Amino acid sequence: MLKHREISVVRFDPFDSVVIPLQDGPFMAETYEGPFSLLRMFWGNMAARPLRCALSILAIAIQVVLILMIVGLTSGVIAEWGKRVEGVGADLLVQPPNSSIFFAFSSAVMPESLGDQIAKIPSVDEVSPTLILSDPKTLIIIYSIDYKRFNALSQGFIFRDGRAFAAPDEAIADDIVAQTRHIKVGDTVTLLNHPFKISGIVAHGKGARFFIPLRSGQDIVGADKRVSMFFVRSKGDTEATRAEILSLNPQNRIRSMSEYVTLMNSSNLPEVVSFLVVLMNMHTMVLERTREIGILKALGFSRLDIVKMLLGETAVLTLVGSLCGIAITFIVQAVLKQTNPGLSILLSAGWVLGSMGLALIGAAAGATIPALRASGFDPVEALAYE
Repeated sequence: MLKHREISVVRFDPFDSVVIPLQDGPFMAETYEGPFSLLRMFWGNMAARPLRCALSILAIAIQVVLILMIVGLTSGVIAEWGKRVEGVGADLLVQPPNSSIFFAFSSAVMPESLGDQIAKIPSVDEVSPTLILSDPKTLIIIYSIDYKRFNALSQGFIFRDGRAFAAPDEAIADDIVAQTRHIKVGDTVTLLNHPFKISGIVAHGKGARFFIPLRSGQDIVGADKRVSMFFVRSKGDTEATRAEILSLNPQNRIRSMSEYVTLMNSSNLPEVVSFLVVLMNMHTMVLERTREIGILKALGFSRLDIVKMLLGETAVLTLVGSLCGIAITFIVQAVLKQTNPGLSILLSAGWVLGSMGLALIGAAAGATIPALRASGFDPVEALAYE
């Protein structure tokens, strides 16, 4: 015969002194006796699920790296390109109608003779016709220039070694590309599928990485007496000079150097993608704990207690993941700087803090909605959740 056992039912208050069985581990005892501690429960839950926590931290770190690397690369390249264009020494850029701010997409449609007309304007100090080309294999920007006129725009090229080109098959390289590709004066390089002998290496900051004679570039692409744009330096009154140049051909696009640099802005796409990655990661993580939430409700936890616990865990995981992502980003930046000196990555304090803030907002948004929904379930319904 089976003996009947007496069962006593007591009301449980989660904030009374309790004995809680805990996961064995280096930071947690087997049991804990004392008043309820929300912080201790955070660590207990994380210690009990190390793989899930590690994957959550990894997902957050990846989104931080994604933001910082894409924005850093974009901002760095744009800032560096803007400085190089400014270093040419021009005040105005004269381009054909509907031209792109990216010189690599420029086409040789402007008559070279327009440069002589611009040079006759009294307020113009110097003008340089330039054919902008992009090497099909390396995508490096090449300026095909009239050396004397281009050099006169600023204080001139600063030669680290060698001299200016004097023959159609000679070229000038800047010191960044020379260091990256181990180029020396006298070496032969292939540009635009044609061999060029390096006659000189100059300090970077004059727009392009390579410079070749204007006639050579025109012959290679079949653009006889045509150029991509004109660099113009005024005698002081930039707006008056712009108006006079525009009167020669109102359809041309004329930008001041400050306007050009302002137009070079980065996209917000990486922030949107990264925000969604963190939101979905935390949303899924909380949904997986619906049964656990049912147990907590059966033990007497209120909706507010459950939401506070889940958001607290989310904040801890997000902070750890963000710090890991920032560390990884700076390590990658240091490695790329050594392996590719020509690649500029600009990491500002604002973007570093912004990436952490975006991760926290995305994680909180992803965790709050399922937490509120699950904490509102009846305990029996939550325990039956699959």
